[in-house]
Amino acid sequence: MSPGGADMARSTTSDHDPLYWRIAHDLLGELRDGTIPPGERLPGERHLATHFGVSRETVRQALQMLRRDGLVATDRRGSHATLPGATAEPGADAAHMPSLTFPVGAQTTEPCRATVTWEEPPAEHALALGLAPRRPTLVHRYESVAADGSGLRTALTSFSVVAVTEVAELARYRDRADGSAAAQLWRAYDWMRKAGLTLHHRDSITQFPPSVRVTRRVHDQHHRPLEITDLVADARLDALVYEFTLPAAG
Repeated sequence: MSPGGADMARSTTSDHDPLYWRIAHDLLGELRDGTIPPGERLPGERHLATHFGVSRETVRQALQMLRRDGLVATDRRGSHATLPGATAEPGADAAHMPSLTFPVGAQTTEPCRATVTWEEPPAEHALALGLAPRRPTLVHRYESVAADGSGLRTALTSFSVVAVTEVAELARYRDRADGSAAAQLWRAYDWMRKAGLTLHHRDSITQFPPSVRVTRRVHDQHHRPLEITDLVADARLDALVYEFTLPAAG
């Protein structure tokens, strides 16, 4: 029997398993815990390769295994999670609302590096989040750049006590927030909505040639701060595109 099929029901892997089998197992875990909901388009091979720290060929083999088991389907729009028996998020309408990009300005088509640490945030972030002086929190760092070295984007995000306490997926990062492991929080806003938080955001843009700085502040329906992000991008070679989708009234 191949490594797929019934064997995928195992809850653990060993060092003797092929690397692509282990990546398939890890991706299956994200499908099962709701990190990637049923029907959601999966990130591209390049993004997944960066996320798991492997080659695109290994990701390709892992996806092929999941396709054979009926856990992933591929069509003209890409690969989609099809895990049977998964439950939808509370509120069907909210579950199908498009998400904001996290972090603001993230490039899904370019290689990136993202890590998390548990540390004291910048002073202006602490003030915006209502954190006491020198109180640590979850801090996310993101960097992307084109293959030719152009279009550098860096983003620094600090999360509030509310976000880390009430959003289970973020809370799980506290014990492994040592700055060394990859941490792709591209579903952070979906996780917040899953926790029952309504998101309100404000983006401010400041130019200081040759770069541009975008500051995003997000709060919930109770006006509690959730996160603040500072993005710096090269304005000479790059462009920031904002797209908003509002649900119809009634």
